[in-house]
Amino acid sequence: MKYMIMLYASQRDYDAMAGKGSPGTPAWQPEEVAAMHDYMGKWNQALIDSGEFVDARALSAPVHARRITGLKDGVPVVTDGPYAETQEVLAGYNVVECASFDRATELAAQITLCPAPAGIDMSTWYVDVRPMDEGPDDTES
Repeated sequence: MKYMIMLYASQRDYDAMAGKGSPGTPAWQPEEVAAMHDYMGKWNQALIDSGEFVDARALSAPVHARRITGLKDGVPVVTDGPYAETQEVLAGYNVVECASFDRATELAAQITLCPAPAGIDMSTWYVDVRPMDEGPDDTES
């Protein structure tokens, strides 16, 4: 079965990784960003080596996003990001194909071991794992 592992971040996180810190979110140094990329690269390579890798993508910062919501006066409403009402947004995803939900959870949990600068509260970072529907008969609540 396929599972999507979704990684989240805020605009503050993207800014910090670009070297622009803010109160409570210190700027990352280039070597800290490199360590994160190195860890995630090795994690992805392990998925490829195990045959569990399907796809992975990182997404650009929320400041480059647009949200389209329901109609207002018959016209869709388009809002440029980042969104004040949302702290975290989808930052990237991995699709894995593995034997069980437990295995997908185990793989996702490895992401929490990714290095980060001192002063970053990693307990606030999270990753979601969801089974992927393969067709209309897979939909369940």
